[in-house]
Amino acid sequence: MGVLVDAPGVEAPPVQLTVPARPEFVGLVRLFVATLAASRRELAEERVDDLKLAVSEATTNAMESYRSAGRDAVVTVTWWDGPDRLVVSVADEGGGFDVDKVPKHPPVTTSERLRFERGLGIPIIRALVDECAFERTPKGTTVRLVMFCGPREDRA
Repeated sequence: MGVLVDAPGVEAPPVQLTVPARPEFVGLVRLFVATLAASRRELAEERVDDLKLAVSEATTNAMESYRSAGRDAVVTVTWWDGPDRLVVSVADEGGGFDVDKVPKHPPVTTSERLRFERGLGIPIIRALVDECAFERTPKGTTVRLVMFCGPREDRA
């Protein structure tokens, strides 16, 4: 695929899953991430759920970028293990977007927020992981998600 961000603080080789950019594959991506998180990292179940939701949002956004471009393609999800973190990237070749141009939403505590039915994926992602970054390239977008946590005791 070629559209991968580096994973600072990570030395181990990555694990990758490439799926067709179709909605029926979001569940497979969730299973991939949940399995790696539960088997390799010291993470509470709630944090695994947070990661699954954040990756689902990023994957859905990637798949929608292809739909808007009117073509079929793939989404590549890459997992890295680090000594104090896990890093997941979701990469597409759907044309990219400028994250700085995404409209800001009102705070969730105001009734005005109820008027927004779409466009909540990026705020959700940011709320669920410890760090996130969006890299726009001529080929597409890569979203990098970071959660700080150690390896499972039996894997250390």
